[in-house]
Amino acid sequence: MAVIALEGMYFFARHGYYDEEQLVGNEFVVDVYITTRTTDAAVTDDLRETINYETVYTICQLVMKRPTRLLETVAERIGLGIRHQFGYIKSLKVRVRKNNPPLNGPVAAAWVEIDGQYEKRCGKCGKPLICYRDHTCWCMDSRVPVKTREHLRARFDDNCLCPNCLKFYEQ
Repeated sequence: MAVIALEGMYFFARHGYYDEEQLVGNEFVVDVYITTRTTDAAVTDDLRETINYETVYTICQLVMKRPTRLLETVAERIGLGIRHQFGYIKSLKVRVRKNNPPLNGPVAAAWVEIDGQYEKRCGKCGKPLICYRDHTCWCMDSRVPVKTREHLRARFDDNCLCPNCLKFYEQ
């Protein structure tokens, strides 16, 4: 396993709960830490086999351009964008800091950090798999009939299934 990180990405953005914050704007710092396998990339020396941190930066940049009231929303959007761009992330941490938040006294920064562990084991065969618990997984996939999802949740205690085991339950 390896950690690929981008620290100290500085952005001027218009995030804030109050209208004035969105009008005036502020300085923000974003840190991203991604745990993933890098063996294939190291052997092949191929950027397509790893996390391209230029792409990670671009995702952060795009999210930061869209004014948002809560730092929690900003952090979650960055995490979602990264997870959907790269389908093989074991874990992800995103920290969004607002420098000098407008409070009733001096404060260097306010920040929100989200993190998630996405490497799981198949509830049936035990093989490792990546699950983001979103529309990419059967547990949230509207294409899987409701009754089938209910049966799978009850049978496998809400654990995810790998694609091979899931085929057994497909109609």
